[in-house]
Amino acid sequence: MKVLIAGAGRLGTQIAQVLSAARNDVTLVEYDDERVAELGGLPHVRLVAGDACEPGLLESAGALACDLVIAVTGRDEDNLVISLLAKRQFGVGRVAARVNEAENAWLFDQRWGVDAAVPAATPLISLIEEATGATDTVALLRLSKAGVEVIETAITERSRAAGHTLGEVSLPAGTVVATVVRGGQPTVPGPEVRLLPGDELLLVSHAATEQEIHAAFQ
Repeated sequence: MKVLIAGAGRLGTQIAQVLSAARNDVTLVEYDDERVAELGGLPHVRLVAGDACEPGLLESAGALACDLVIAVTGRDEDNLVISLLAKRQFGVGRVAARVNEAENAWLFDQRWGVDAAVPAATPLISLIEEATGATDTVALLRLSKAGVEVIETAITERSRAAGHTLGEVSLPAGTVVATVVRGGQPTVPGPEVRLLPGDELLLVSHAATEQEIHAAFQ
């Protein structure tokens, strides 16, 4: 599946990492050049610097070939414009948009090209389910064509993994850590990353259960 995500904040970046880990072709568009530079090492995600409200930028980012566009900028007006362009000008099959301000929710419908409107407080996994139309959820997410699960776990002061590096954690076979979110910022995980209370981890696995992941970290 070809996916274009507008907005590389915490949410947009997490969605990009989850969907790319599930073997989708993901492009992440961000207006802030500094943010793009900061995310330069994001694996398996194409980063595009520019304003996703501009049709030319969307076209060069691959909107014409996209199966899914997700607008998750911090501005409702931008998300609406991106959704409308995606649906009306580029004929994208499915468009999801984040609603930042509850009073604007009534605008996010098919008149603006929005197939799935998701309130800001909606958990990451629910947003992805709404966006992709996935119906076979196991743990956090299973994309039927990808054949993998994405499982989330959080490190607390009581977690057995707290204070240890990722390399010291024995993971179930066929499992990798897709990202570690610390202080609201996703990082590219390496074996030297030391886990701290408050860290949130997204793991991708072909076979492990949620209970096995929990046992490894908690």
